[in-house]
This record gives sequence, structure tokens and C-alpha cells, in this order.
Amino acid sequence: MIGTPLSANATKVMLLGSGELGKEVIIALQRLGVEVIAVDRYEHAPGHQVAHHAYAIDMTDADALKTLVSQVKPHYIVPEIEALNTQALAEIEATGVTVVPTVRAVQLTMNREGIRRLAAEELNLPTSPYAFARSEAELQAAIDGGIGYPCFIKPTMSSSGKGQSRITRASEVKAAWEYAASAGRVNQGVVIVEGQIDFDYEITLLTVRAKNAAGEIETHFCAPIGHVQKQGDYVESWQPQAMDALALKNAQDIAKKVTDALGGQGLFGVELFVKGEQVWFSEVSPRPHDTGMVTMCTQRLNEFELHARAILGLPVDVTQRETGASAVIYGGADTKTLAYHGLEAAMSVPNSEIRLFGKPESFVRRRMGVALATADNTDLARARAKEAAGLVTPKVAG
Repeated sequence: MIGTPLSANATKVMLLGSGELGKEVIIALQRLGVEVIAVDRYEHAPGHQVAHHAYAIDMTDADALKTLVSQVKPHYIVPEIEALNTQALAEIEATGVTVVPTVRAVQLTMNREGIRRLAAEELNLPTSPYAFARSEAELQAAIDGGIGYPCFIKPTMSSSGKGQSRITRASEVKAAWEYAASAGRVNQGVVIVEGQIDFDYEITLLTVRAKNAAGEIETHFCAPIGHVQKQGDYVESWQPQAMDALALKNAQDIAKKVTDALGGQGLFGVELFVKGEQVWFSEVSPRPHDTGMVTMCTQRLNEFELHARAILGLPVDVTQRETGASAVIYGGADTKTLAYHGLEAAMSVPNSEIRLFGKPESFVRRRMGVALATADNTDLARARAKEAAGLVTPKVAG
């Protein structure tokens, strides 16, 4: 049952984090008649602009979070970012509010240490060699003790590539430690060091845990999404990524084991490395994935609509309709008065779309929009998406 928005019987969903991904989830929920509360750390976030209610609070502040939940009384809480007070969320969940997918899943996945130990040590899934370090000396010892060079240094809690470094020699360890230890969303003073593995490509496997018509939870997989990352942040993605049949089965088996262990309902973005038939687990997010924005032009139901349906206990459909690609549009400047030029040319690229997120402040490397394109094959779709993105020219207004 879904109630009527802004009435006494409304079905209320609160999003914690209301950026470009949260904005699309909000739109999907509203199309299903849900009353949506958008929460973010700053005013006028993208999701604020389309939600029924908008609030700006420090979501790491337990009192602020619990006070707002008590005031709004949501039926569901959907975390969309990592910078949250999960202990407060656990206390809220204990009162009967559904946290998507579960507080335990949020706690494990927001911390690379938690999810890596679950995957490698409890589920025995293949991963890159890794170690955790709580000091520069521990980091160096882990590298010398078997991780070796080249390797990747990352904060245990971060997103969008913040704090990540690839190093190739001992002289780079100090700077990598300082960058990772200080750049996490919540500074834990702990970093993960991962050995570089030899892989052909990496994918995001969008995995959905949703109820069927009989009320039983089933696992569904979208077609694999290929992507390119720079400095740990995605710059383009495409669907489908061509894969060996056995590799795809191995990827699905890994994704199911991880998401079954996390539990709950919703869409998960499972990141994997692939070489031939071999697959390694990398990371998982219990929410729509940035690389999955390509599904806005490729699937019957995009990742945001799938997440909304799964949250509400509704059946899902992961059918892919077209081959497509996405390419990121960056702000290119630090300003609060950005203007976008070249939209006419960009939208003249065949089978293309431009989505501007409406973020109130731009940074040089901040993702401000995305170009989407479809074609008969992934190479042409990628070329179209990159062309369209390149034709959008953000400039400081004035």
C-alpha cells in the first residue's frame, strides 16, 4: 500500500544525501506517489530542488539526525552518502523505521575495512591483496611485507576517489599516507593499501534484491556496465560491457553472495575486476551507482526506478532496451555562478541527452552533469556521449 503525499496516510521516504543520484531516486519515488524528504549537508542540493521537503543538517551529528527523524516521522530512511552517524541510524532502526537496505549493510559498506573483511575473510571471495594501516610506518611495513609496488592507498571511508593514490616507489608513501588519512569523509586515521592486480577491465554489476509478486525476495542483475575511472572517479560508462559467459556467471555469483550477506531490499552497485574468466571483488555500494547513470538511456527501468521499487517491496524489471554510454561534464571552475554554453551543439549529437544536476556551487573537478547517448554498439555510443559532453562548455557567468 502507498498513501497519498502530504496527507495523513502518506508513505514517507527520507533520503540522507540528496546529490544527483539522490535527485533521481526522489523523482522515481514521487512517480510512485511517495512523499519524499531530502536531507543534505548544504542548502539547495540537487535533491532539495525536487523533493516535497528539504533540510540541511550535519548528518554525522547524532542529535541533529535523531531530532529530524522524530520531527518528520519517515517510514523509510535511504542513506545516499557515507558521511552519516550510523550509531544514530541503528537506534532509529530499532524504533521500527526501515533503513535501506539495513543499518548493518550501511555500516559495513561505508567502511572499506568492514566490507573487505566481509568479502575476503568471511565469504572467501577473491580480492586484490590488501592490508590496513594506522600509521605511515604500518603502511610502509605492509607494502614491504608482501603488497609490493605498484599499489593503491585509499581512506577506509571516502567516495568519488577522494584520498586515493597509486604509488610506484617508497618515496611516494609519505604523501599518499597524508592524503588518504586526511581526505576521507569521516577521518578514521586508517587507510587500506591494495596490491595492483592484472585485469582486463572493471565493471559495475547493478544487483537488485526485490520482492516478487508472491512477496519473496529475489536477486536480479542488470547487464554489466563497463567504465573508465581517473583518480578514482568515474569519467565514462557504457552498457553492456562484453563479457565471457563464465566470467559473467562468476561476477553474478560474487555479487549475490555479497548482497545476500548484506541483506535488505534495494539496488546495490557491485564493482568487480575481470580478466578472462577470472573475477575479483572490489567494492559495493548499497545504493545507485554513479556509473549506473547510463541506465537512464539503456534500460526500461533505470537504476533509480529499480531502487525505488525494491525499497517499496514492488516487483522489478531489469530489461535492457538499448546500448548506451555516459560521459561526465565537470564544472571546470570554482564558482557559484556557473553558466553552461554549447547545449545546442551537444544536443545535436545523434541519440544524445544532457542532464545538468543543478548543483549550486561548482569546483574544477566537481561532476556537474552527464551526457547520455545510445547507438547500435558500445563504441559508437561512447563516442557520441564523449562528443556531447565535450561540447558543453561551463563558464563563470558575469
